[in-house]
Order: sequence, then structure tokens, then C-alpha cells
Amino acid sequence: MAAVLALVCLGAFAVAFVTYGRWVGRRVYGDDEALVTPAHTRSDGRDYVPTPLPILFGHHFTSIAGAAPIIGPCVAAYWGWLPALLWVVLGTVFIGAVHDFGALVASVREEGRSVADLAAGVLGPRARTLFLSFVLVLTWVVLAVFAMAIAGLFVSQPSSVLPIHVQIVVALVVGWLVYRRGVRPLVPSLVALAVLYAFVGIGVRVPLRLESLGVPAAAAEQAWIAILLLYAAVASVLPVWVLLQPRDYVNSHQLLVGLGLLYAGLVVGRPPIDAPAVRLGGEGAPDLFPLLFVTIACGAISGFHGLVASGTSSKQLDRLSHARAVGYGGMLGEGSLALASTLAAVAGIGLVGACQLPGQGAVADLSWSVYYDSWAHASANKAAAFVLGGGALLQQVGLSAELSRTLMAVLVIAFASTTLDTATRIQRFIVAELGEAVGVRWLTNRFAATAVAVVPAALLAYARATDPVTGASRQVGWMLWPVFGASNQALAALTLLVLALYFAARRRPVWPLLLPMAFVALVTVAALLSRLRTFFAQGNWPLLALASLLLALVLWMFVEGVGAWRRLRHVDA
Repeated sequence: MAAVLALVCLGAFAVAFVTYGRWVGRRVYGDDEALVTPAHTRSDGRDYVPTPLPILFGHHFTSIAGAAPIIGPCVAAYWGWLPALLWVVLGTVFIGAVHDFGALVASVREEGRSVADLAAGVLGPRARTLFLSFVLVLTWVVLAVFAMAIAGLFVSQPSSVLPIHVQIVVALVVGWLVYRRGVRPLVPSLVALAVLYAFVGIGVRVPLRLESLGVPAAAAEQAWIAILLLYAAVASVLPVWVLLQPRDYVNSHQLLVGLGLLYAGLVVGRPPIDAPAVRLGGEGAPDLFPLLFVTIACGAISGFHGLVASGTSSKQLDRLSHARAVGYGGMLGEGSLALASTLAAVAGIGLVGACQLPGQGAVADLSWSVYYDSWAHASANKAAAFVLGGGALLQQVGLSAELSRTLMAVLVIAFASTTLDTATRIQRFIVAELGEAVGVRWLTNRFAATAVAVVPAALLAYARATDPVTGASRQVGWMLWPVFGASNQALAALTLLVLALYFAARRRPVWPLLLPMAFVALVTVAALLSRLRTFFAQGNWPLLALASLLLALVLWMFVEGVGAWRRLRHVDA
């Protein structure tokens, strides 16, 4: 059953790419037009670099395929397998891929400007500042939480530390070979992948802990946060060909191999679906609508993807005709990852047996009903279903249990790390654009902008406050995370609004943008209202204030959008 579902969903992705994706590209975005891309017109050897399609696809794919499309489906499987799979497939094909593709094309047509900057042209200067401010705060939270999540995984899975850091070294070598020695990228990247997997095996035997360097065990996670944010800051100012491109290219091979092994495990092991088709209610569970649609965010539609498409990928696109493969195809790849995560949570999980769960401790025999016995446990266990269930699927093709789980952990950490350094580079661009918008010239300096990108994220990661619900002391970044899903979807709705106005002004049919925008906007407003009720009932005044601010900002932006649409219709008349 699980293998059949996988084949049907992957087949739907393939058909969508050659039919709907091609139609949207030609009719809405005009991706068949001859256009010199900003990678050529503004080439600077640092951010604007014409890039071969396979390498750029690898960068874009792995930058958007972070931990979110893994964690979201693992949590959302609480509601059963059918709602999760339907949202992943339909959301990816008709909303997420259209959103990412459009953001990439629009940015390329406007010399690599970000979606936030494009808002100025279609909504007005005031909307630009609002949009940039919204993105700035959202990205700070992303940087803080991803740094904390990776640090936690390094502490809990020390076998992953060595391969992750060796990957950085081999990526630097690949970048040098490709851009300085003129070597074709495929062979060096495959060799780099083989080295990575060799060190995965070594890491299993030689796990690395900071305690061996004299760092107290209680401070290990905090030390990793500092190391990770420092790495992200350095990576964000290096030329993209030095580290960003080759590392992402190697990671794309790793993801394809990982997905191939997972799907092979489904075919060989033929595990039954361990979850019901639909489950409504349950202990402490929120309503399926709208929470399912913000829990699975990046695996179906994500505003962050528009930032990647218009922040880094548009500056490296060699030809406009490559945009469909990068934008639409990259999102289909992410949908495939979300699909694998969902199937690991609803089928692979039944193959696990005894294990340790983050929210439940020792479990004698894992099953879907044990893992998802309550919403609190489903939320606390996060990506454990992917690591454990995916590891069990890898065992079906002959890998050992420890090696399988380490491979899954390395997969999660590698893509979370890729998202971390890409997000830092994007935040540098956003800070520079905001500095230009408000007339603060020193913010346009890339080193100053990087500092503004990283330092507030570090404060969110290190600062602690009393959780008004539990009374426990928690990191501020984790306290803000409950509103990320809704704010991320809000950003997606606003991006779709900007794209609809942008292409409508060019006399293109925009219903493929307007219909998804209306749905995502409805989900966003409903999710924020749901959060407001929850935070009010809990007496969680800080998050109540933040959610209220986000809701007001979203509604304000849509009012601006309605005004811009009326002005556009008036001009047409």
C-alpha cells in the first residue's frame, strides 16, 4: 500500500512538471522569451554568477529542502495519512511550485531584486518597507531556531558531527576544481559524496563531542550555536562558487540518494500503512483546518522559498529557460521529500521496534498509535518519525540499524545547515534593501548587513524567558516558533499577491496565482485567529501580541493589494 501510494504521488509530480508547469511557464511567466539574465548583466563573481543548471538546481533544491518539509509531515501525520498526502501533492503542484517558479522569474526580470523589493513596484514604497520588515523578523526567527535545532542534533547524534564538517572541506575542493581548474562538476561532486558517506561510517565508530575539547556537557549546545552562526556569517560573504554552490550540489546528490534508498525500502519492505486514513480530534489536538495547512508548510507551500528564489537563485540563473527546472522542479523535489517523510511516519514507523522518543522516552515497540497517542507527543517528537521510520526503511535494503539512523540524521542536519547559510545570505540582502529603503547607507555594506543578520538571531537563540504557559525557562527563539508556520504562509500569500499584480500588469492570465493566493490567505488568517484564541486562553501575552501584530500586518498588506489592483483595473479601462 505504501509503495503504491509513493509511485502514484511521484507519477503525479512528473506529469505536473511536463504539463501544468510548462503551461504556467509559457502562458503566465513567459519563460520562453529571450532575456539576458542578471547573472550576466550584473556579474560580480560573488553574488551574481552565471551557473550551470545542475549546480543551480542543487543549490535551490537543498536551500529550500531544509528540516521543515521533514518535521511538518511527521507532526501532521497525527491527522492520518490521507490529509497529509493530499496537501503535499496538491499543494506542491498547484501552489508551492507555481509560487517558487513565479518568484524566480519575476526577480530575474527585475535584475535579481527580491520579492520584498518588487513589492515597491506593484504596491508602493510603504508596502516595500512593511514587507522587508516582515521578512527581516521572520528570517531572524528562522536563523535562531535552525541554529538551535542543528546544535541539538549535534549533541544528541555525535556520530553526525564528523561527516557534516568533512562535507564543508570537500565542498571547498569541489568549488576550486570547477571554477578555477575548469573541471566538469559531476565527477568531483560524486567523489565528494563518496567521501561524505565514508565519513558517515567513520562517524558511527568515532562520534565527536565538544566535551572532548574541554567544553562542559551543559554548555555544548550553546557552543554549537555560536559555531554555527559564525560559520553562516562567513559563508554568507564568500563568493557563491567557493562554498554555497558546491556544497549544495553535493547535498543534492545526497538527497537524491537518500530519497532513492527510502523509496527502495518502501518497495522492498512493502510495509503496511500503520495509520488511519483520517483522524479527527484526540487528546489536546487542534482542528485539522487550518492547522494541517500551516504544519505542513515547506512541503507544500512556503513563503521562505520565494526569498530563496528571488534572493540567491535569481542571481545565478544562466538562462530564463532554466527557471522551470529550478523553480517548479525544485519544489517538486521538496514535495518528494515531504512525501517520503509522511510515508516514514505512517508506514516505516511500524518497522522500528524498541527505541527512544524525545517526548516519550523509552518505547518497547513503536507503532503509529504509540507515537501519535496525543498531540503533545506528536509535537514534541518532531522529526523522530523520519529518522526512526526512515532508518527502518533503509534497513530493508540491507543497511545496519546504527548506520541507517546516522544517515537519516546526517540528511536532516545537512539540509538544515544549507538552509541556515542560505538564509543568512538572504538576510544580508534584505538588510541591505531595507537600509536603502529607509536611507541608512551603512546597512548596504555586506559586512555590516551580515552582522545585523546574525547578531539578533544569536540573541534570540541565547536569550531565555519564562514561558507564560509552563512557567519554565525557555530560549526565546523556541518560544516564538509557534507562530512561524502561520507567518511563513502569510509571506507566501503576500508573495502570490505581488506576483499576481506584477504579471497582471504585463497582461498575463493570473488566475493560477490568484486562486492559490486566496486559499493561502484564508488559511493564514484562520490559523492566526486560532493561535490568538489559544494564546489568550493560555495567558501567553507575548505571543498574543506578536500574532496580533502579524495578523494586522497581513490584513494591511492585502488592503494595499486591493488598492493596487483597483488602480491597475482603472488603467486598463
